Amino acid sequence: MIVLIAPENDVQNELEILNQLFQEGLQYYHLRKPNKNYEEYCDYLNLIDSKYHNLIVTHYFHELIDEYSLKGIHFQEQKRRDCLDTPSDYFVKLNNMYGKTISSSFHEPEELENCDFEFDYHLLSPVFSSISKQGYQGRGFDVNHINKRIVGMGGVTTENLSEFTKLGFKGVGVLGGVWNSKNPISDFKLMRNYFTQTRSYI
Repeated sequence: MIVLIAPENDVQNELEILNQLFQEGLQYYHLRKPNKNYEEYCDYLNLIDSKYHNLIVTHYFHELIDEYSLKGIHFQEQKRRDCLDTPSDYFVKLNNMYGKTISSSFHEPEELENCDFEFDYHLLSPVFSSISKQGYQGRGFDVNHINKRIVGMGGVTTENLSEFTKLGFKGVGVLGGVWNSKNPISDFKLMRNYFTQTRSYI
């Protein structure tokens, strides 16, 4: 399983690269643009072929799920803590959640393990030192003992995918490993082929 996180700030040829990644089999694109407002999110989505909208998970403006045929919604750590004590109050505002994915970010395996809300998958970071964030040191989490679908983030490259598998992760969340790459499409294909071969791609 590969979760690609959007670059925080727009990069050159971003949408062109993204469309190629969808064509190469990208299944989970996490739209995380903290500096964009609602209208700019809509503008961004409108530039992506609508046939790929069902591969996009939004981190912000969850109400977009009612406007676009998105894959799902993601709760960043603080929003999860703020909103999901009484999840029925939160989801009553969203009308189009049937069949959609719900995921969340975690930075402590104990909090992830003890979380009562049943997410479809969980992002845990930083496993290894981040490529995209300076000073974000990896902690080498081992999650083999946690019976949940956990995706490892932090320092993902084409060279260390097996390390994530050994630590018990069902996939990787990648940002700098693709967007900072000189060959983002070919690097993604190497990652895709690894998970295809280990039968844990989707």
